[in-house]
Amino acid sequence: MKAKLWSSIAVVAGLVFLATASVQSSTHDFYKSKTIRFVVGLAPGGGYDLSARTVGRHMGKHIPGNPTIVVENMTGAGSLIAANYTYNSAKSDGLFVGIWNSALVLRQALGDKAMRFDARKFGWIGAPTKGTPHCSIMAHTGLKTLKDVLATDREIKMGSTGPGSTYDDTPRILNQTIGTKFKVVSGYEGTGPILVAMRRKEVDGGCWGWESARTTGRALLDARGDDRLIPFLIHRREPDPEVKDLPLIPEVIKGEDNLSAYRTWAGTYEFQRPFTVPPGTPKERLLLLRKGFAATMKDPEFIAEAEKSKLEITYVSGEEVDKYVDQVLSITSKARELLDFLATKPKK
Repeated sequence: MKAKLWSSIAVVAGLVFLATASVQSSTHDFYKSKTIRFVVGLAPGGGYDLSARTVGRHMGKHIPGNPTIVVENMTGAGSLIAANYTYNSAKSDGLFVGIWNSALVLRQALGDKAMRFDARKFGWIGAPTKGTPHCSIMAHTGLKTLKDVLATDREIKMGSTGPGSTYDDTPRILNQTIGTKFKVVSGYEGTGPILVAMRRKEVDGGCWGWESARTTGRALLDARGDDRLIPFLIHRREPDPEVKDLPLIPEVIKGEDNLSAYRTWAGTYEFQRPFTVPPGTPKERLLLLRKGFAATMKDPEFIAEAEKSKLEITYVSGEEVDKYVDQVLSITSKARELLDFLATKPKK
């Protein structure tokens, strides 16, 4: 009797093993001869685009089946079009990856109806870096430091992609908390067009991630005379000589409530340029993408290319992003009240 029982158990175990092996084989074979689309919500020439293309050149070899990866741009509204498309329209087959501004998660937390997604339901693959918002201004303005910016009586035009972006939110938060006189000029498709606008003197400066600026803005940072771009404020201490001694945003904001609200806003900068898949993407495919992304972050060839391009890599796993997203969406009522002005596009 016992022999028959053990025999039955062995048969069942064998069937389970074969079924599991079959599923695993099917999952691992899925990406063979396939193409994964990386769809970037911001324009070519910026940090998001550069990051996606650099990852895309290496990640395929770390996914079973070695799929081809192509990068496309879907610009508009500071990457909101791409975020909404990823959530509502893209196929959830594991072949579509949306890359858009994590700051939009906060706008969901603030109740902005333009965010047609629930960030908790995305499949978060991971993020290549943490963000460090900073502000820079062109030398042609005659301003060089935060003290100069605060002292001037005139309006300072700051270029922006759109509400919800670092470009848009940072100057508006600074207007509210430390009394700057920034006028946000929205509508640019990405960092590249904003840098062109700075050269043309259409705008005076901008606030965006230093990890992007140190690369995409290099020509202006190295320029001389009126064409030079001058950093004057940053979110956290960075080792780069150009910004290591700048005033820190959390240190210049006064008032505990204001500071608490700012820190809530800055929570989305713990996972910058995140890679996402649509809701409903099979978990086993998301897992493969997470593993492939993590392996890419350690790939010596990827690291060498990132360093050559001056891309800052501070890998954040998909599981970690899940936790950060939950923290942002658990915003306190006081912080929501203080940040409510970000949820509505400012009047021009």
